[in-house]
Amino acid sequence: MSHTSSAPAAAKEPTLQPPVAQQIPTRREHHGDVFVDNYEWLRDKESSEVVDHLKAENAYQEAVTAHQEPLREAMFQEIKGRTQETDLSVPSRKDGWWYYSRSVEGKEYSIQCRVLANNTGDPVADWTPPAVEAGVGIPGEQILLDGNIEAEGKPFFSVGGAAVTIDGNLYAYAVDNSGDERFTLRIKDLRTGELLPDVIEDIFYGVAFSPDGTRLFYTVVDDSWRPYQVKSHLLGTPVAEDEVIYQEDDVAMWLGFDLSSDRRHLVLSIGCSEFSETRLLRFDSYEAGLSTVISRDHHVLYEAEPFLLEGKETLLLTHNKDAINSMVSLVDPAELTKPLAEQDWRTVVEHSRDVRVNGAGVTSTHLVLSVRKDTIERVQVLPLTGLGTAAQGAPVEPAFDEELYTAGVSGSDYEAPVIRMGYTSYFTPSRVYDFVLPTSDQPRGELLLRKESPVLGGYSATDYVATREWATADDGTKVPLSVLRHASVPQDGTGAGLVYGYGSYEMSMDPGFGVARLSLLDRGIVMVIAHIRGGGELGRTWYEDGKKFTKKNTFTDFIAATDWLAGSGWVDPSRIAAMGGSAGGLLMGAVANMAPEKYAAVVAQVPFVDALTTILDPELPLSALEWEEWGNPITDPEAYAYMKSYTPYENVKAAPYPKIAAVTSFNDTRVLYVEPAKWVQALRSASTGSEPIVMKIEMDGGHGGASGRYVQWRERAWDYAFIADSLGATELLPGAGLK
Repeated sequence: MSHTSSAPAAAKEPTLQPPVAQQIPTRREHHGDVFVDNYEWLRDKESSEVVDHLKAENAYQEAVTAHQEPLREAMFQEIKGRTQETDLSVPSRKDGWWYYSRSVEGKEYSIQCRVLANNTGDPVADWTPPAVEAGVGIPGEQILLDGNIEAEGKPFFSVGGAAVTIDGNLYAYAVDNSGDERFTLRIKDLRTGELLPDVIEDIFYGVAFSPDGTRLFYTVVDDSWRPYQVKSHLLGTPVAEDEVIYQEDDVAMWLGFDLSSDRRHLVLSIGCSEFSETRLLRFDSYEAGLSTVISRDHHVLYEAEPFLLEGKETLLLTHNKDAINSMVSLVDPAELTKPLAEQDWRTVVEHSRDVRVNGAGVTSTHLVLSVRKDTIERVQVLPLTGLGTAAQGAPVEPAFDEELYTAGVSGSDYEAPVIRMGYTSYFTPSRVYDFVLPTSDQPRGELLLRKESPVLGGYSATDYVATREWATADDGTKVPLSVLRHASVPQDGTGAGLVYGYGSYEMSMDPGFGVARLSLLDRGIVMVIAHIRGGGELGRTWYEDGKKFTKKNTFTDFIAATDWLAGSGWVDPSRIAAMGGSAGGLLMGAVANMAPEKYAAVVAQVPFVDALTTILDPELPLSALEWEEWGNPITDPEAYAYMKSYTPYENVKAAPYPKIAAVTSFNDTRVLYVEPAKWVQALRSASTGSEPIVMKIEMDGGHGGASGRYVQWRERAWDYAFIADSLGATELLPGAGLK
């Protein structure tokens, strides 16, 4: 429909002009190919000219989207109105204490607490969490860390790891106050509330105490933000004397650590997405140093868990040796001295084309397995008795009644008779279960519901529908879709739609409840979550068919999902938007170039849209780790040419681009702000359309945006209001919304 205005020209609003960055050509030459980049100068974060330009971008964005403010406010109030702001987590037991967190209305951050546990000798009773009420303190409750106090006067606050000694006396916690994911570690004596003099600066995620509580282990990143050292701090000694237990010098390998389930070993995991190496340190023979399970030279992707099986030292291996979807085996450590081909591995879970094994762990009585089948992640348990022999027991799987759901182990203690599980689906708020491990009396085990997160505002799951549909890709591949809608939306071809995707790093977009999403569905928007190649939903081959030289499948699968929606009868094809973040932001840039006419609007969150420039610079954060995902364009001319044929920034062309919002943070260390800053300039100068292209930049946050929950709700409301406004779907459906 067209609008003709009869008002005199003088009364028209002044046309808003977007900021135009100066063009200063920079030559980038690789493999004989020259690319002239006019906006590379925006990378200089220290330049006042750059900061002024970013502020001008924000001012333009604010002016262009000012009319969306009432809608943003309405969506923010809907999120707030459905969230029980004074709430708490379900206590989880570690050693002699129950640990939990509280959130309080009006406060941005959670408060970490604990209370003493009972030992009556009845295992299930002793592992039944105490009844803790929201907003009500309980006798003997100790506050470990109040995030609201810690965050006072700081621009940003997040915790990157915490650990308690086995005796429950010392608490170590790591805090980031800028959003750059570098943490400062402090140690509190919980008996006195005093901080120890030991303070360790600039550490990365991951903190653990040795079982005797005398040492603290932590990781450190190198200049390109890759975790490369695991260090040990002996309490009471100068931090400068901390010992480097292990340093990984290969720039393409990532390093992390954990304690084994029974806490007899420190387990170091070194790896990339294609192969790995595990090194073990025995606490009872600390001076003997590290031993390697399987050398990386064998190019096996595996995880190893050392444990005692019927009193005998054993290794549990989850691996892809002759098994693309992985399998589980047991090996006697003595076998590791032989050449790999001669080692005797006993199969526990054999390889399957249809089932992807994600991981395995142990308690003192059971093997706990995570597998993915028909896109859905499932948990199975097997008794340790007879494991790896003909007498091995059958797996038991806790049974849930929905078709599309996500269930996973959210914690298990070695001695516990239960495993803690998380459960959610698109319209079931997150639940916490304890699954009582099977015994001869209860061979199927038992699911005990400990909590379902309350959703306020008259929420009812029956108001919404989630279905599994399939799009057909260019090459005939069937691509799974999750289609979410309000039950009252008619299938009459007039509605609005949103397609969301990610499709990288074998990450699966699993079913999960989201309060914010209801604000879109309540306005009649039909949402499609596209489980495209490059993700992990259909096993390892699904991932491998969407990386390196098959990366374009990710983009064409997303367009196929869009075409499915356009032809589904739910929506008007001219009312479809697209959204994705990070590597999903690269997806947004690619589909905007390939099929701009199919979208009314695109929201690209922290978008990786200048991927080639980034990966060509080995000095930049995390670049080397990206080679296994996209290829190495520095050394491989074919990888360079293939990437250059799809990376969004180089492929912006004269086309009528839809409305586009690039959302980013000045301090993001994973996807630098310069990528969207350059991209929006290129888009504006090339677009033959009249739709606005804006960049919203948070000047204080990190890769996840700002840190407090209210600020995060406002950011989500901004993105969703941009989409709803662009689709003309701003009004609530009759009867929908907060009750």
